[in-house]
This record gives sequence, C-alpha cells and structure tokens, in this order.
Amino acid sequence: MRLALAESERARESDEVPVGAVVLDSGGRVLGTGRNEREATGDPTAHAEVVALREAARQVGQWRLTGCALAVTLEPCTMCAGASVLARVARLVYGARDPKAGAAGSLWDVLRDRRLNHRPEVVPPDLVSPELAARCGQVLDEFFSLRRFR
Repeated sequence: MRLALAESERARESDEVPVGAVVLDSGGRVLGTGRNEREATGDPTAHAEVVALREAARQVGQWRLTGCALAVTLEPCTMCAGASVLARVARLVYGARDPKAGAAGSLWDVLRDRRLNHRPEVVPPDLVSPELAARCGQVLDEFFSLRRFR
C-alpha cells in the first residue's frame, strides 16, 4: 500500500485525482504501478488500476494475472473492479472506501458477484493497516478540499 500511496502522490502533483495502484506477484515482486492519468492522456479509462494492470500484463507477457494482488488507494469503480475480475487477479486490497462509486462493497459489489466466473479476495480498509488506510483517505480529502476552494 505504501507504493500505491507514492503513486497517488505523483498523481496529485500532476493535478490528477490522487489514486495509486500496484500489482504484485505471489512473491511480492512489483509487476506494475499506476496512477490516475485521465487528465494527462485524455483517456477516460486511464484509472490507476487499469494503468497498473496493463503494465503488469506487459511484464508477465499475458493478460492473466493469476496469483497476483492489486493494491489501490481507493475502492475501485465498476470499470476497475471488472478489469480486476477479467485479469484474474487473486486479491484486491484497497485503502479508502468510495461511497459514491465503489464497486467492492460500498455502492456495488462486482468483485464478489457469484454470477461472475472469477472472484478475487477483497481486503477492505478495515483489514489494512489503520495508518495506511487513513492516509489513503486523507490524500483524497486534501485534494478535493483544495479544489472546492479554487
């Protein structure tokens, strides 16, 4: 989660919504990192998770990321949750809940939908280090607080 937080800080420096993500293999080796890049690229799919999953797939040489974990600072949206399912990620860990768009239990629960052929293990903020989970939320709160007062 610390690596994902570092990516979120980079996103904030680029005036992107500060979300960061990291894909790790089963041995803990980093396969891909990502941060929001929608503003920089003009790509609506350039969410941190998608960027990290793409990089990891290139690194592995295939789209199946079986046995991998995705750590992200904010609960994934439906697109990113769906991408995690389709990539066959084994575990998804997230640091802050997203009550407005979260698809890992807050608004929807794409990741645990029994109708899908793959369901990653979900590790919510309650099971993440309290300090790291708090920092994930704090980075987002600070970003949006500053934008409201512009």
